[in-house]
Amino acid sequence: MPQPVHQVMCDYLALEQTIGGYEAAAQSTDAIDSFYTSFAALLNAHADEIAFVESATRAWDMAVYAIAFQPGDRVLVHETEYASNYLALLHLAKTKGIEIDLVPSDETGQMDCRVLESLITPQTKAVFVTHAPSHSGLMNPAALVGEITQRHGILYVLDACQSVGQMPVDVKAIGCDILCGTGRKFLRGPRGTGFLYVSKRILADLQPVLIDNHAAEWTATHEYKFRDDAKRFESWERFMAGQIALGEAARYAMTIGLDGIADRICRLAGVLRDQLQTINGVTLLDQGVKKSGIVTFSIKGLEAPDVVTQLRALNINTSSAQVGSARLDLERRGIASLIRASVHYYNTEEEVERFCKALQKLSKP
Repeated sequence: MPQPVHQVMCDYLALEQTIGGYEAAAQSTDAIDSFYTSFAALLNAHADEIAFVESATRAWDMAVYAIAFQPGDRVLVHETEYASNYLALLHLAKTKGIEIDLVPSDETGQMDCRVLESLITPQTKAVFVTHAPSHSGLMNPAALVGEITQRHGILYVLDACQSVGQMPVDVKAIGCDILCGTGRKFLRGPRGTGFLYVSKRILADLQPVLIDNHAAEWTATHEYKFRDDAKRFESWERFMAGQIALGEAARYAMTIGLDGIADRICRLAGVLRDQLQTINGVTLLDQGVKKSGIVTFSIKGLEAPDVVTQLRALNINTSSAQVGSARLDLERRGIASLIRASVHYYNTEEEVERFCKALQKLSKP
């Protein structure tokens, strides 16, 4: 986390410790509410379309489970869909009777939008896309998908967990109806924070499956009424310090400038990919026309988790992805696991060079 983000979170926790939770919230109304205006500015949305949720997955669940699916409804999903999202769709298939249609990748690895449009039927209810898959460097053509869904009048759900914070993400330009993301990745916010965007156009049609006296009003003994904004997906009891800090993280990113952030990440990731391709035994696994700051690869003869452990001993942080996190895509490509290195704007070319030198030593037989 950037120092200002960490500081506002610690300041609020200190206030809670000093005067109590209710009192701290009452005294910090403006800071809490600034989360909504900050994310509205970040995503080019309206503050009423923004909700604070504890994670990207929970944000996705709260919105998607609120869709009024009927037996026989069909949804379109790309092969790069993240495990948590696809598991929820499998659950909806079992409990609601929806049908899942897979959209294949084109020759570059991204969603084939020509096939996407051909697969749409009168029963198609929604399209699900992971903007920047966590197991691959590709960027899916989000705006092109939006043109197709708007043309056919179907819902468009975008998982922007890995894209918000590393590049401009404009919900109006993309044309998505629902977007979710996390605080702890490229936005550099605290863990245990996430955000949800739901377009005003569809908000009244979505009824959350979990509610409390923040999401709805108890209007009579046997009656209740949902809020008329995206806060219907929130709960009253939540991580206020995290919400304030996540709003600060959004403002921090906007102060630096998302265009500049995207340019620097793209350049550093390009340098890293170029250097990785010169190391014997290393296979670059990234796909797509446009690539993100996530760089994925394997090392011949070495298991991905072992590489992560050895690098961590050198104070180099990477992660690994297993086939179970993106089974549709990784099984098709014959990949059991891979190593993921994510660059950010604060990284340097010297760090990239140090990283690659460490890999060279690991890859030697």
